[in-house]
Amino acid sequence: MAVMAGTVAVAGAGEEAARIPAIKLYSTPDHHAAFVRGTVPALHKIPTQQFWLSNSVEPWEQNTHPAPRRQYVVPLQGVLEFRVSDGSTFRLAPGSVLLAEDTQGEGHSWKIVSNDKEWVRAYIPMVSENDEFEADK
Repeated sequence: MAVMAGTVAVAGAGEEAARIPAIKLYSTPDHHAAFVRGTVPALHKIPTQQFWLSNSVEPWEQNTHPAPRRQYVVPLQGVLEFRVSDGSTFRLAPGSVLLAEDTQGEGHSWKIVSNDKEWVRAYIPMVSENDEFEADK
């Protein structure tokens, strides 16, 4: 299980576009949470109206839960292991982006797996239907 970090250069139309590793959480038609690996564009303006930073954990976040809204989660400190409905896991670390779009059904769970005492992150609610995510091939 690899920890995602860094940027990825993706060739297209004769030039390379920088992309950042990302994981998208989504709700399946049968109301389970699943994920797919991919990338989001770097140096590309994505519409938003607000964002906030957090280093605390609310009680509801400590159990399995769906995302409260479609949002980008950008880790600044701490490595987490996420678990989805079928038991599959992935790790999220600074240098990558989580697209939390599993807003229906049972949702996901997570735990801190690094030696950090807290998880510091930015939440950026999505305001567009286009999340700019490209799944790995």
